[in-house]
Amino acid sequence: MNAVIQHPNTDAGAARPHPDICVILNRSSGKKKDKTLENRLKDAFARHPGRFELRTVQKGGDLAEAARRAVGEGFPVIVAAGGDGTICAVAAHLVNSDSALAVLPLGTFNFFARGLGLPEDVEEAVELAATGRPQAVSVGEVNGQIFLNNASLGIYPAILQQREGTYRRWGRSRLAAHWSVLVTFFRFHQSLWLRVSIDGVPQRKKTPLAFLARSAYQLEQYGLDGGDCIRDGRFALFLAKDSNRWHLLLYAIRLLWGRMVPGRDFDMFCGEDIVIETRRHRRLVARDGERERMRSPFHFRILRESLRVIAPEPRDPG
Repeated sequence: MNAVIQHPNTDAGAARPHPDICVILNRSSGKKKDKTLENRLKDAFARHPGRFELRTVQKGGDLAEAARRAVGEGFPVIVAAGGDGTICAVAAHLVNSDSALAVLPLGTFNFFARGLGLPEDVEEAVELAATGRPQAVSVGEVNGQIFLNNASLGIYPAILQQREGTYRRWGRSRLAAHWSVLVTFFRFHQSLWLRVSIDGVPQRKKTPLAFLARSAYQLEQYGLDGGDCIRDGRFALFLAKDSNRWHLLLYAIRLLWGRMVPGRDFDMFCGEDIVIETRRHRRLVARDGERERMRSPFHFRILRESLRVIAPEPRDPG
């Protein structure tokens, strides 16, 4: 469903402006369905007559086609309206393109938006999309697929699978998300044998979780180190200690309470080029809340300043 939001000029003979901002709205995103959202968007668009075009999608699988189409049509700004998975899906088609990404955060955590200081209020987000300037940011890539916040193998993809069922039953909330973590850690029992190369230095590890972070904000929310790695343009790689089910459950509780300790609970590494090999040829990989099967080895690298994002001007530290 496409809705072109335009307003007539006072001069009847003047041509209407062509929209230069495409908003891709994922109607399945968010903690709960907001039946007033589209009306609020249209009211916000009215402050910038003729500039916005709203396109809605009902399923996550339609996001890629909507983003490809908007880029192909030459929109200078494309707004991803949804959660972190939606933002990642749209951003993947804007990397190294002439289109800039703007964000309307509608998800449960909104790590990408919060990390950049992007507004979560609808009216403020629309205003920023219309008036802000793009800033170049770096993104992560694994086997050719983009991610903005994190990518992982092992227990985290299982958490996402559990979370989907919990959301369907109880609705989207942070409490439901945290409950999914506890349930999955309790049930999980299969660690991974990994060959890991970090900037060319190899090692072997047995772990239930390999987690590569690109969001310093997310790490800080859980009381984890690694933010300096990310701000320095690298990944923070976390490899959890191999343990039995009860210790994993204890890890989950420590994680949710921000009590994880390096060395005791996990090993952390910094690197910008990381290769992980598993014994099984294909594994589930999670990227910004979405899951897909990929083929080993998994090659993680940084695409430097490859995505332009409409964001607030950095504050002057002075």
